[in-house]
Amino acid sequence: MKNLKMNLQYFANSIALFKQYIPLLDKVYKQASLTSKLDGNPELVKQGANANELVIPKISMDGLADYSRNSGYVSGDVTMTNETVACNFDRGRMFTVDALDNIETAQLAFGQLSSEFIRTKVVPELDAFRFAKYASVDGISTVAGAALTTGDAVIKALRAATQKMDDDEVPYENRHLFITATLNGLVEDMDTTKSKKVMERFASVTIVPQSRFYTAIKQNDGTTSGQTVGGYTKGTGAADINFMILHKDALIQFDKRVVNKVISPDENQSSDGWKFGYRDVSIADVYENKVAGIYLHKATTT
Repeated sequence: MKNLKMNLQYFANSIALFKQYIPLLDKVYKQASLTSKLDGNPELVKQGANANELVIPKISMDGLADYSRNSGYVSGDVTMTNETVACNFDRGRMFTVDALDNIETAQLAFGQLSSEFIRTKVVPELDAFRFAKYASVDGISTVAGAALTTGDAVIKALRAATQKMDDDEVPYENRHLFITATLNGLVEDMDTTKSKKVMERFASVTIVPQSRFYTAIKQNDGTTSGQTVGGYTKGTGAADINFMILHKDALIQFDKRVVNKVISPDENQSSDGWKFGYRDVSIADVYENKVAGIYLHKATTT
């Protein structure tokens, strides 16, 4: 009876500790994710009728008209509509850690599994998915250029990008530059006023590993032969991305549901182990009237 009480106390303590740990998983995402700064304001959207839908408000209005001294203003229309969009990212996994393995590692095995899974598997794929989705949207500004091998070439390409966005009247605020480490290094090595002026045009400059920076990715389903490890790979025919400029207000980037599920060994009906389940349902898309807020510079070869 004494051992039973000790075991129950151990499980209760473990659950309590992990419940305290769960909120930190969001911090792991915020720290490791390159695209989390682009997340939209959740107050702007509401839940759709179906499980994978979000409802986003849109506004349209008439332009200026002539003012008459006799009749005054010409009436104009303002239209508020709610657009229902379907989430395009729905991925998850369930892991089991044997209860004894967790005991023998002072409860570190389970905690390390959850945080490392989010940091090394969830976040890289979510970043790669978002970049690939934005790169594939019709109507965005796209340049497939020769290899950028000097800092001067990179600066010229970035200046051309900002000028294009200026001409398209994309607001100066909230333009975020995402760029490979190689190209960013070429710019930093210049250490000139010219290069600094160009880089100051951006709200932020984020270095992206090439492994997350493709125009398309393939997401493994986790069950098909050759895809059981899950995760993602570079898509067939995809090109490497050199840099992207993303205007935050152009993006539809929201989480519909993020679940961290914990099942203790005494609740686990299939084995004597802790189970950790993770699911992320979200959307990455671009407002159809704001495609000018995306500028893509990619390699010409795949």
